[in-house]
Amino acid sequence: MTLVPDHLREAPYAGALFIALSAAALASALLLMAVEHELVWTGAAALCLAAVLGYALSRSVGLPSMSDDIGDWFNPLGIAAVACETGAVIICSIVLWQARAARRPAVA
Repeated sequence: MTLVPDHLREAPYAGALFIALSAAALASALLLMAVEHELVWTGAAALCLAAVLGYALSRSVGLPSMSDDIGDWFNPLGIAAVACETGAVIICSIVLWQARAARRPAVA
């Protein structure tokens, strides 16, 4: 399956968004390896959450020029992507929660 080229043909904006998502995810991964900052973790979580929400929109109400995806909740590539993105959101949330907990003053 050629996901991006197919989307570039049928709905060019969707193909461009897939490319942008891939580039942003790669940049987030590189930043997470290089920088220990809550803003980077928050950005990675937001990116993955946006991807999950985009998937939900495309499967529920549909996106312009992509109505054939409506109801296709169990597409194998979609399930894999949503599982990975959800896992990333959970991991980022745990890291952020631990960082905030570590900053709180200890109660004696």
